[in-house]
Amino acid sequence: MAGDVHPGDDAPDLPAADAPAADPGTPAAADPPAAEGPRARRRRGRDPLAAALIGVLTLLLGFAFAVQVRTTGTGEDYSTLREEDLVRILDTLDAREDRLREEIADQRSRLRDLASDDGRSEAALAETRERAEALGILNGTVAAQGPGLVMTVRDPEGRVRVADLLDAVQELRGAGAETMQIDDVRVGVSTAITGEPGQLRVDGVEVESPYEYRVIGSPQDLATAMAIPGGVVDRIGRQGGSVDIVQSPAVVVDALRQLDRPQYAAPGDGD
Repeated sequence: MAGDVHPGDDAPDLPAADAPAADPGTPAAADPPAAEGPRARRRRGRDPLAAALIGVLTLLLGFAFAVQVRTTGTGEDYSTLREEDLVRILDTLDAREDRLREEIADQRSRLRDLASDDGRSEAALAETRERAEALGILNGTVAAQGPGLVMTVRDPEGRVRVADLLDAVQELRGAGAETMQIDDVRVGVSTAITGEPGQLRVDGVEVESPYEYRVIGSPQDLATAMAIPGGVVDRIGRQGGSVDIVQSPAVVVDALRQLDRPQYAAPGDGD
């Protein structure tokens, strides 16, 4: 029927007869919480398990990294290190390189000092030998050879004097003669020519005409000094003698003198 009301129709619910009426002055009670669904319960159950798995994986990764670092040693992959670790390793390598460079520089310096000491010793020894040889040539204790001239003084009349032979020695020295000998007598600083014409002696050794001078020096300078007007050649010519001069690129002076030992003189103190 049209006016009938059936259950389930949109009819207002009527309060139950036995339910107490609500007090207008009393606040309404809060609605009870809605019941949790099955999805929420399953999600809350999985969260602790996921956290535990993540923790285990993190521990495993950390352990694997520690094992890798320990086993690789100096051959570790630097690309996996942090920036501060790389900076520390670089500083260590730089310091080690600086120490090695200092050691290399020190060893090189010592090597240069040793080489320099040896070089100075060898140079000093060579210089000493050269000076000894030069002094030996000058004082007549060693033989010598070099350019120069051979001068022969002839005295057929026996009139050549001591002064004539001595002037020849002085003129040759003035022209740059480094060493010389007369016959078989080496001329030195203390050489003395004595005797009478026809009976001359050089350092006590008797010499006879023709008198042969073997001189080392500049051949041209020596020959010019002998031939100057009024010089040795002219004076010996006035005594009835003659002089022959032959320049040579290789004159040998091999007569030797005994080294004179000073009787009174001694080296001075200081330089």
